Amino acid sequence: MNARTTATARPTAAELDLLQVLWRLGPADAKTVHEALLPDRPDATYATVLRQLQVMHGKGLLSRDESLRPHLYAPVHAQDKLQQSLVKDFIAKAFAGSGKALVLAALKNHVSAKERAEIRQLLTKNGDGA
Repeated sequence: MNARTTATARPTAAELDLLQVLWRLGPADAKTVHEALLPDRPDATYATVLRQLQVMHGKGLLSRDESLRPHLYAPVHAQDKLQQSLVKDFIAKAFAGSGKALVLAALKNHVSAKERAEIRQLLTKNGDGA
């Protein structure tokens, strides 16, 4: 695994589901991940989860502790760091690099009145530079 592969690896939607589980649980074996995933994805099989974890390890998205049995998998990147990287890429590709365009699109259709009030409060608290 080289630094270039790790830096460019982007998780698929299914991989993001597994990352969410691992960020919540911490390092875990495939059985634990499978059991935690079942409420949201009851069709997921243990074999599929194990294989996906192995693929994610190969892509550099997960580390694997092979000194233990069963192996423990853990995200290589912290949740906020990976999310920031994905948002940066999304803004570049979908909004021509404009964070403002992304925010305006989100505010227009995807934010409740309560969330708008929270955002307004955060902006006021942090000043206009937030």
